[in-house]
Amino acid sequence: MRSSVIKAIIIAEDFAGMRAQGAGLAEKAGLEWDFRPVRIQPFWSRFPARYWPFPLKRVDLIRIPEDTRLIICIGGTGGVVGRAVAQRDGLPVVQIQNPRMLVQKFDLVIANTHDDITGPNVLISRNALHPVTQQKLDLARAQSEGRLKRDNRPLLSVLIGGANGRFTLGAAEAERIAEGIIAFTMHNTMQAVLTPSRRTDPAAVDIFRKRLEPYGIAVLTGSGDDNPYMGMLACADVIAVTTDSVSMMSEAVATSAPVLVFPLPGRSSRISRFVKTLEDAGRVKMFDPKQTPWDVTPLDDTPLVAREMRRRLKL
Repeated sequence: MRSSVIKAIIIAEDFAGMRAQGAGLAEKAGLEWDFRPVRIQPFWSRFPARYWPFPLKRVDLIRIPEDTRLIICIGGTGGVVGRAVAQRDGLPVVQIQNPRMLVQKFDLVIANTHDDITGPNVLISRNALHPVTQQKLDLARAQSEGRLKRDNRPLLSVLIGGANGRFTLGAAEAERIAEGIIAFTMHNTMQAVLTPSRRTDPAAVDIFRKRLEPYGIAVLTGSGDDNPYMGMLACADVIAVTTDSVSMMSEAVATSAPVLVFPLPGRSSRISRFVKTLEDAGRVKMFDPKQTPWDVTPLDDTPLVAREMRRRLKL
């Protein structure tokens, strides 16, 4: 007997942010999902995927279970490969992010406001799609509050990204951010905890430890069950995040905490438009050590686009 649960396969390059976007869409649409990473053959990694002839011959074989009902692909490379897999196996395909090709090549495209694309098959989300839910936050709060909060003062959770080709985050930037964190916590009588990402320069992590730990501000790293990230989102009274990561900003604004954005040296017109969208919604402000917390409402368009995807594709 056929299962009533619809199965989706997510196809993308193996980056945490892309996994999170695919998982967020699938989970909030009530789909069972599995992930298939795109592993590019060495020579073809030098060229944008949209120029590849016969895309499935340029990557390791991607097998799709027989009970799969939907392909979800993410990013430019994931879009090229995911569409080719969907054509090969006769499946509908949903693209997350601007595919950098005609949107008509997909059954549905889910893009952000800052992607600046339109079309009858395009759905727009103000935030990057993600798997954060209130249920997950409640569970993480119960598990992490005792570890993260040393006393009854409000908590500042600091999420640090890293250099990404558009922005720089090294030792000098870490010094400046650390000084701002110390000043902000003193101004607002708060405690704080910081976590770096896998992209954070080790030299920057060393600076954060050296500058912050004397003030009782923990620098936490971890993976798997020991990862402090979800607990920090859940327990925060204020969240501060570096401007390089659309994914972290999107997850931060899905909580009930006001969000401050650390500017970094560099430039991205797409991320600037994204931050402006969140500023206009009252969800974020640029970091200022003298800023005081303000009232906010969680912002998350992921459930809305997930429901609309199900409706349009008759899932």
